Amino acid sequence: MTDWIVSLMNALGSPGAGLLVALESIFPPIPSELILPLAGFTASQGTLNVVAAVVWTTVGSLVGALVLYALGAKVGEERLRAVARRMPLVRESDIDTVDGWFERHGGKAVFFGRMVPGVRSLISIPAGVARMPVARFALLSSLGSLVWNTLLISAGYLLGSQWSVVETWVGRFQEVVVVLAVVAVAVVVVRRVRDHRRRAAPAGEG
Repeated sequence: MTDWIVSLMNALGSPGAGLLVALESIFPPIPSELILPLAGFTASQGTLNVVAAVVWTTVGSLVGALVLYALGAKVGEERLRAVARRMPLVRESDIDTVDGWFERHGGKAVFFGRMVPGVRSLISIPAGVARMPVARFALLSSLGSLVWNTLLISAGYLLGSQWSVVETWVGRFQEVVVVLAVVAVAVVVVRRVRDHRRRAAPAGEG
């Protein structure tokens, strides 16, 4: 994959890096922690302009984010509620809780979420479901992506042939995020199971 990414950036220049990031936003298996430091390294070799690489990758991030935002808007809250009603251990009131939280903190979630591996792409979907104003979503996504892209491209540029160090550290950060997410889900599931058993106990005794 590394050779393919480099060859595409060599062929298309900074717009190629933007295209790769747009694809990464829609298809997370293509990792930004690989693309962005590589773009920085390629810029350090004189093939790309580092400022242009930052601009184009930020444009690519926004394009991908808008695609997922549109997907979330198409799914909509009503369909999400219908799914919640059919799922075990999930309550329809959970949708109201998430809506309330997103209404209060959605801006921060979108901005900072664009800097968290594993969350960068997914945060666009609840923003679409909540119908966050498109202009606000686009601005916050662009700013968050600009910070993330600048950091990783600059690191790749400065590290040169050692650019893979960035991928390693970002990968560790992502592992921490995944572990925390799994723990949070496990806590919610355990609490729901306990609540369900408490409600079922009186009926069983009767």
